Amino acid sequence: MSSIGTGYDLAASTFSPDGRLFQVEYAQKAVDNCDTMLALRGKNGVVCAVEKVISSQLNVENYNPRMMAASEHVGLGLAGVYPDCRNLRDYAVEECQKYLRDYRTTMPAKKLAQSIAEYVHIFTLGISRPYGCSLFINSWDKKEGGKIYFVEPNGLHYEYKAWAVGKHRQPAKAEIEKLKLEELDLDDLVKEAVRIIMAIRDEGKKNCTIEVSWVGARTNGVVELVPNAVLDAAEEWAKAKIDEDDMDE
Repeated sequence: MSSIGTGYDLAASTFSPDGRLFQVEYAQKAVDNCDTMLALRGKNGVVCAVEKVISSQLNVENYNPRMMAASEHVGLGLAGVYPDCRNLRDYAVEECQKYLRDYRTTMPAKKLAQSIAEYVHIFTLGISRPYGCSLFINSWDKKEGGKIYFVEPNGLHYEYKAWAVGKHRQPAKAEIEKLKLEELDLDDLVKEAVRIIMAIRDEGKKNCTIEVSWVGARTNGVVELVPNAVLDAAEEWAKAKIDEDDMDE
């Protein structure tokens, strides 16, 4: 009975006989079932991209964005249940503002990742349900270079050179492993991120758009959404590249 959670998934503070927290696993499942999101670190910056389904043609463009900023120099990529994502984004902004008031400098991405991870972990202790979302935390500066941190619903956080989450995370990671990331600049990272998302999406999938943010030497360490002109050019390049690869096969 414990293998399916019966009787042991009523509270996040209840362990099953085999040591599992089912509500935390359910939260992770919410992230696993979200739209594919990936982050790539190149030689002079970081790019974060996500494929978003457009539920209605009446939606305002880029409403409810997945790419946000905790501060001017720290970007967020939000994967999972969207209201949970927004709540953690608000917490991240408050932490960055508090750090700025206390130390008169921008909060480092690593410090923010630790703070968010500790906050998320509190919600696995039975106070409330766990957060059904994960966060990419991205930054770049001249001294440290690009940084990618990832916070999971269980309160763990990791640093990656590149990572992917969502429905098609496994084929996305397989594609990422083929790249020589250390040789790619921001433009190349955008192209490859778009190509990967387009290559692994469900066949015949329509009414979707790709949202991309970047931070690096070109932006002077400021987190920005990739301009539409750059994104459109990347999509055209990706289509041509995918068609070329299909012909070679």
